Amino acid sequence: MAAGMVVMALVTYRYNKVAAAVELTAAGLSLLSLLASDILYRRNVSLAVKSAKRVLTAEERHAFDEFALPVAVVAPAGDIVWANEAFISTLCSGGEYLGQDVLRFIYPKTFRQVMGEKGAAVSYRGREYTVYGVRAKDGFILYFVDDTYFKAIHKEYREKKTVVGIAVFDNQEELIRNSPGGEDSRITAEVEAVLRRWAVEDMGGFIRRLSSGRYLVLTDDSHVEAAKQRRFRVLDDVREVKSASGMSATVSIGLGRGADTAAESERWSRQALDMALGRGGDQVAVKQQGDTYEFFGGQSKGVEKRDKVRTRVIAATLSDHVKASDRVFIMGHKNSDLDSVGAAVGMWAAIRKGLEKPANIVIHRGQTLATPLVDRVDAAYEDEHVFISPMEALQTATERSLLIVVDTHSVNFVESSELLERVPRIVVIDHHRMMVSHIKNALIFYHEPYASSASEMVTELVQYIRGSAIDGVDAEALMAGIALDTKNFVLKTGVRTFEASAFLRRRGADTVTVKKLFSNTLDNYKQKAQLVSSAELYKGCAIATSNWDLDDMRIAAAQAADELLSIQGVRASFVLYRVGTDVSISARSLGDINVQLILEEFGGGGHFTMAGAQIKNISMSDARRALVRALDVKLAEMEAQG
Repeated sequence: MAAGMVVMALVTYRYNKVAAAVELTAAGLSLLSLLASDILYRRNVSLAVKSAKRVLTAEERHAFDEFALPVAVVAPAGDIVWANEAFISTLCSGGEYLGQDVLRFIYPKTFRQVMGEKGAAVSYRGREYTVYGVRAKDGFILYFVDDTYFKAIHKEYREKKTVVGIAVFDNQEELIRNSPGGEDSRITAEVEAVLRRWAVEDMGGFIRRLSSGRYLVLTDDSHVEAAKQRRFRVLDDVREVKSASGMSATVSIGLGRGADTAAESERWSRQALDMALGRGGDQVAVKQQGDTYEFFGGQSKGVEKRDKVRTRVIAATLSDHVKASDRVFIMGHKNSDLDSVGAAVGMWAAIRKGLEKPANIVIHRGQTLATPLVDRVDAAYEDEHVFISPMEALQTATERSLLIVVDTHSVNFVESSELLERVPRIVVIDHHRMMVSHIKNALIFYHEPYASSASEMVTELVQYIRGSAIDGVDAEALMAGIALDTKNFVLKTGVRTFEASAFLRRRGADTVTVKKLFSNTLDNYKQKAQLVSSAELYKGCAIATSNWDLDDMRIAAAQAADELLSIQGVRASFVLYRVGTDVSISARSLGDINVQLILEEFGGGGHFTMAGAQIKNISMSDARRALVRALDVKLAEMEAQG
């Protein structure tokens, strides 16, 4: 090319001396570049050869040549300077290898990774190798161990590992109750047919009925992985079975994946099933190594159970544990709201006035969102010292004390994690959908995800403990908790919600007084109005953001989220607000979007129509983008599942 440019310059000289000078200059620069490249190339080859000689002596080279494993000597720059016969025949197929970059043989691993790991797994030309690197004085030696056969055996062993599952027809009673005679047999038979077809044809296993509405499924890991990719379509197939009234059947399935034995897998499947049912049913929960879970489905609302037998049994057992304790502490969640405090007050009244046992409510007064209710209870029972701080509770707690946790079941959200660790005897009463980080060592775990509120659950319990212990103030506290979580009896209300409210009304709850507990300050109302006015619509969801870091922003954000649901076309609302360096999200929905599933992406939780989360150390713009990405994924999944 340089010679051609010189010829062109000579020809051009006859017509344009300036252009000829430019072309001669370019030709000269090209020649200089060529000479420099040649010198560098020769120097690199020289260094590579010297490296090979310094790394291996003649005797060592002969020994490595006879070595059964492929071996390559690599210069510091990554060039292969020598390889034995095994390397040439297996990895190079007898072709050229000198000077080639070793990355060709270890991709996608890097040379640094191979040298830094104790054996790096790589694939090359359909074979599996484990590459080991050794540093020599002036280079590196790589050993390629062909373990294709053993990795294939390991893969087959992993894919054929037994997975035990338990499936439950979770709304069988409700479907049968609402169907005419003879329909129950048809519905049950159709659901069983769907499950049997799924277990045999899709999962390559078998299914056996354990009892009415409960089934054992046996399959292997490879079929579970394939079912995951299809998002467990069996849930959609079961929902196609409908009663005469149009209600869809739903199942919940728990799978124990990756266990060492079948017995362990069966135990994991029961734990996974408990998680699925605790999150509202109509979903598959897969428990894996390390106490981790994966969830699929969960788009249906929980079905209310009308039977109160379990409530009566829980009340009797709780009374026995209270009587066996020297003192009872009642604790809600961080930043306690009216439901948390109301449920705690109702439980305190039943224990202190009904069972006549010493009891206190543990609360951070400076962080509660229910200050008007706390002040009202304090004024009514000023001699009882109802509320105490976590520090006071820690100082008086003993091994015989009992801790009742209401309106949360997560170890991360309790008012005082220190008190939770200090008291060995724990009772949990909660209505939020089950989270992985739940309290695992509870004496009683009373969890009902279909309940409207913790206050509703406590109201039912106190009727079996000592209903006469509830007076007007206690009843108003419980009524306020129910009103908060149902948005004044609009969302997530069932028959039992109104039955509990009727009992509270009989015990003296004044609805006007309850309404006053929800009153706002003028500043709080302005903050709520500004949040609502800043909202934007995205795929039927209202998203509002605020960079204010104010003490009462949590109240304004929750109220703004509620207010946004009244706008036409809004199916769900999300309010993002700053708390120090973190961003909190308050979410609400009208019932057709599961906001709990969306906020679980950020470590949050709640239930179908109301949830919250907090994202650590993030800007408001990044938090909003992350929420939009989560909405895109989850809304697409919800639409795909109908």
